Amino acid sequence: MTQIAPIHVVGGGLAGSEATWQIAEAGVPVVLHEMRPVRGTEAHKTEGLAELVCSNSFRSDDAETNAVGLLHAEMRRTGSIIMRMGDAHQVPAGGALAVDRDGFSQAVTAALEAHPLVTIVREEVAGLPPPDWDSVVIATGPLTSPALAAAVGGLTGEKELAFFDAIAPIVHFDSIDMDKAWFQGADYINCPLDKDQYEAFIDALLAAEKTEFKEWEGTPYFDGCLPIEVMAERGRETLRWGPMKPVGLTNRHNPMVKAYAVVQLRQDNKLGTLFNMTGFQTKLKYGEQAAIFRMIPGLENAEFARLGGIHRNTYLNSPKVLDETLRLKADPRLRFAGQITGCEGYVESAAIGGMVGRFAAAERLGRVPTLPPATTAHGALINHITGGHVVTIDEGPRSFQPMNVNFGLFPPVSGVPTKGPDGQRLKGSAKSQARKRVLSARALADFDAWLGGDARIAAE
Repeated sequence: MTQIAPIHVVGGGLAGSEATWQIAEAGVPVVLHEMRPVRGTEAHKTEGLAELVCSNSFRSDDAETNAVGLLHAEMRRTGSIIMRMGDAHQVPAGGALAVDRDGFSQAVTAALEAHPLVTIVREEVAGLPPPDWDSVVIATGPLTSPALAAAVGGLTGEKELAFFDAIAPIVHFDSIDMDKAWFQGADYINCPLDKDQYEAFIDALLAAEKTEFKEWEGTPYFDGCLPIEVMAERGRETLRWGPMKPVGLTNRHNPMVKAYAVVQLRQDNKLGTLFNMTGFQTKLKYGEQAAIFRMIPGLENAEFARLGGIHRNTYLNSPKVLDETLRLKADPRLRFAGQITGCEGYVESAAIGGMVGRFAAAERLGRVPTLPPATTAHGALINHITGGHVVTIDEGPRSFQPMNVNFGLFPPVSGVPTKGPDGQRLKGSAKSQARKRVLSARALADFDAWLGGDARIAAE
């Protein structure tokens, strides 16, 4: 029998650990390269695999009405090592899945060390992997070593790989009150404020609590990505002549009254389910953001797919440089997984790691990798990473930014009930919850069908 050559995984975080597990469980040898403790990072404290460097929460475990809970359920179906050890080391957290971070990391490390097809090498991969590594998964996260970041950046032709995100909040379209807001042009929604509303908004911005940059991040403000609260501090009228400029806009609900200021939201994905608040990057704390942005007419009941922020990150311009199975177009022996691909969050990183591990293993075994349907949580995330962004003829691809899994990434679904058990028409939150249940049921059915087909292909 011909010996199977190993796949190399670079990075022992959640994505790298999950990729390693999925590859090994498929019957393919894998070498996991982790630079800790040979080289540390600014955030890690231990040398354990899958160390949780921030929160110990995997967020909601509700698979019916929460997209990350749905992702949990799909991952469990794949035999995920991250979910298995997360469940085994769970601590009380209400409806969320939170874990004992030390016990969790130790358990993942022990499971990978014990797997007969896994070899763990403690070393830094400085620069591009050697040419004789013909199948590599790079899962080095937001703290990718400078040498590797520079090498990948050079290979892709991108000027920068490591930089600061200036992230504006993203709102679910169906939570915007279009009786107050209006479309002007094909993909912009406008929310008007009168003078009193604008002044109250500025007061709230100035009084709100802000997050601070970590010492190793520095302070990367430049005029192109000033936080809105910093603009407000420069003068109460600054935002009116910046991102909230009302010039050239006519309120179709009340065309005779000119708005004092306008918040614009721009279509953010091809599906038209998500809109971002143009120019609203911010360092406000999350709780403050939600309360203050709901002061804006039309956004009183806004549901946020993502809140704003500015922080150091390392990720690829994935829609441009990766193919649909997350191979680097410039060098297809390299696949990327986790946060470096442009997903946010522990669970999302691990999920993409698992998928990339499955793709790499299938390819090594001579099979064509199959993609999970876009109707599933895994498929929706992959679609966001590899091409769910908006492209226009005039502008080309818009700026690609990381995203948590959310129902705005899923294709629309039919068959959502319009009335409750009492016969009353569903509105607001009840309507939204009903839609999410239908999306989740479709996702799990489609994921199970995909897994069954993938298993049949593997057996052939």
